[in-house]
Formats: sequence, C-alpha cells, structure tokens
Amino acid sequence: MQCYHCTRYMIGLVTPSDVTLPTESEKRFRAITDILGNASYSTDRVAIYHGDSLELMRKLPSRIFDLTVTSPPYNIGKEYETVRPLEQYLQWCSMWMAELHRLAAFDGAFWLNLGYVPIEGAGTAVPLAYLLWNCSPFHLIQEVVWNYGAGVACKRMFSPRNEKFLWFVKELSRYTFNLDAVRDPNVKYPNQKKNGKLRCNPNGKNPSDVWQFPKVTSGKDRSSVERTPHPAQFPIAVIDRIIKACSNQDSLVLDPFLGSGTTVLSALRNNRYAIGIEINEKYISYAVDRCEAYLVAAKAGQQAELF
Repeated sequence: MQCYHCTRYMIGLVTPSDVTLPTESEKRFRAITDILGNASYSTDRVAIYHGDSLELMRKLPSRIFDLTVTSPPYNIGKEYETVRPLEQYLQWCSMWMAELHRLAAFDGAFWLNLGYVPIEGAGTAVPLAYLLWNCSPFHLIQEVVWNYGAGVACKRMFSPRNEKFLWFVKELSRYTFNLDAVRDPNVKYPNQKKNGKLRCNPNGKNPSDVWQFPKVTSGKDRSSVERTPHPAQFPIAVIDRIIKACSNQDSLVLDPFLGSGTTVLSALRNNRYAIGIEINEKYISYAVDRCEAYLVAAKAGQQAELF
C-alpha cells in the first residue's frame, strides 16, 4: 500500500525535501492497524483494540513487535477473570506466550508480570512466574523483583510486599538493553575514585534486579495520584523503566492484556508506538482517559508526570 506522503510526492504536490518517510516502526504500526481494522481508540502512535488477545494476535504477521510488556489475569478470582483449573490456565498462558514469541522481532523482548496462587496440598503462595518461566521458546534473562510498601497484612506468614517480573528475549545474541537510560542517580559515594578514576558512572548506578517503587494505592486520604478504578493497576514508573531499558525511540510496543492502559501510556510518554488489546470495554475507557489527559497536557506544554 502506497504511503500518503509518497503518493503526494509522486503526483507533484510536494517536493522531495518536504517528504518525511515513515520509520520502520511506523510502517509496522500502520500495517497492524490496517489488519485489525477500526480501533476503540487511536492516535498517530497508539491503537487500542477491544477483543480476545489470542484471537487478534493470530491475525498479525510474525516478527513485528520490539517489546511486549504485560500482566495477564492471575487466575485468583478478580472481577476481570474466570478462574480455571490450574493446568488449563497454564496451557492457556503457554498458548499466548508462544504467540508473543512468534510476533517478537529478532531482537525483541517480553516482560511478564504474574502474582501468586495457592496450590492445594503443595503451596500457599506459589509464584505463577515459576510455573511458566520455561513454557515458551523465549530465553529468560532474569527475574526482577518489584518491592513496595503497601500490601496485604498477614498473621501466619510474612506480609507479601513484592511481585515478580520475568524478562525474556527472543535471541540471546542480540537484544536491547539501554542501561544508561535507567541508571539510578542515588549513589552513596558518587565521587569515590580508584587510581584517579571515578568508581561509579557519573550518570548513576545500575538499578539492580530489585526495584523499589510505591504501589498504586486506593482509599480515602491514601489514593495514589495516578489511581484509576481498575483493581490491579501498575505504577507508571515501573513500566517506564522497562520501556526505556528494553526498547529504543520509535520502537513498537505491545500489551495484550492492557487493563488500565499503563503500558500504552508509558510508550506514548517515551516516544514509542504502542498496540494495546483489552477484553473489558470499561477498562479501555480508563486507558483512553489517561492517554487523552496526557496528550492534552503535552499540547499545553505542561510537565505531566502521572496519568
């Protein structure tokens, strides 16, 4: 399909110096929107689709996404999910994870967040990530632990204050990792030297595999600024770090279980393209509101930190 700018050039409406050719990511983004049709919401960089993620992903060509960041239903009875027998749930996860591998670019990555489940007779709080880490062709780079303060209080076990992220890549020999984009400036001894050279990078330290970000809280007098009515919302700071570290400017990002829209909002804030899929129309409305609020603030030249 001929792009708009090239067509105008061919019929003499613009000169070569006026033509801005689309980037490779923009071409892929446009190809996806052509295939999937009318989106529930779209801008020149974001498209959100209502539907079953597995069905929609199967319509797309291979090797098209640079990064996928997602948190699927945990199979614990939240309002947005139907609890399945554990084996059926794991089989379902294996299916869409295999599809993500097909859709990943050769240097693509996949970040997966999952919570904990009880397994009768075996475990009280078993990390789902440990049951799924080898259920796809991806190569696991490492587990990242997100540590936070607020959470469930327990009396017969330590109160849980973390969630797991698994960082996968399609090919170990080539993947994106922009450490300088996410360095932590909070260095205890920034001026310490060895043999006359600074021991620490002047831009900060490696954040390590334990991340400490506040949880998105709810409730009177304690609700987070970025809070939506969604029952399981990620703080945008967590997703910002993933997107900055594991994709480049103008990369194409996917979230097949979009929820409140944090992934597409982070992609928008960080100059990436993004496709989101969500089966619940109510949640799509939350994502749309957040994207629109950001775009309005950006147009007005405001420094919009949280949406």
